[in-house]
Amino acid sequence: MSGADEAQTGGFLPSEIDTTRPSIARVYDAFVGGKDNFEVDREVYRQILQIAPEAADTGRLCRAWLIRVVRFLAGEAGITQFLDLGSGLPTAENTHQAAQRVNPEARVVYVDNDPVVAAHGRALLEENDRTRFVAGDLRHPATLLADPVISAHLDLSRPIALIHSNTLHHVPDEDRPGEVMSAYVDALASGSYLAISHLHMPAPDDEHHALAQEAQVKFLHLMGSCIFRSRERIAGFFDGVELVEPGLGYLFDWWPDGPQDTPPARGDHLLLGGVGRKP
Repeated sequence: MSGADEAQTGGFLPSEIDTTRPSIARVYDAFVGGKDNFEVDREVYRQILQIAPEAADTGRLCRAWLIRVVRFLAGEAGITQFLDLGSGLPTAENTHQAAQRVNPEARVVYVDNDPVVAAHGRALLEENDRTRFVAGDLRHPATLLADPVISAHLDLSRPIALIHSNTLHHVPDEDRPGEVMSAYVDALASGSYLAISHLHMPAPDDEHHALAQEAQVKFLHLMGSCIFRSRERIAGFFDGVELVEPGLGYLFDWWPDGPQDTPPARGDHLLLGGVGRKP
């Protein structure tokens, strides 16, 4: 392994990492300007930019949405426990930082199945005693929720915030994402919250439909998984919870910090997000 490779992973490179194949987590890291990615990931990023030049801004939009959601949940909603599934690689601002800035006692568990993310997660344990990491597969809710780290760190009999930020569009239909989400919602205590952001396939008569189709073909070819779903399909993942205002909508419309300086980019219309509360 070269020193350059070590630098690209911040010094946390486990032996099982395959640097010849793109990683979803590392490609997302490239989108938000991170350094934990390899040339194979950056090549995917560059090819995506060819069809959607504003993709980097859209990646930052996703992160900004997540942080606004976490601030709302830790503040106004009064949630003290967070389970962030498919958390990806750390960036400048993460779920635990946003939550603990509002409430220093907030507990956070991250889950991901990428070995690079696992390495960072283990390092995170050394610097934050109210944050944990679990290497697991979000497609298996019963197994995941029974994990001893989750059960020891979070009290699932009390309200938690369950976060799926840009994860479910990587779960193909054959893995039954609707059933997966039903299992998670069923397991949540009353008063819990569910936050989801997801790539959106607009209706055929929408001006952004062709862009979504082109992007989906490209993403599937480059990353192996990426399903753009209709608004109705995404809304179905919230079955069993009540959406809070402003409901399911574009990420830039969900509790923005203030008026936008520039109009939304085309790619910003290909993502929907929402937050729901379990009665």
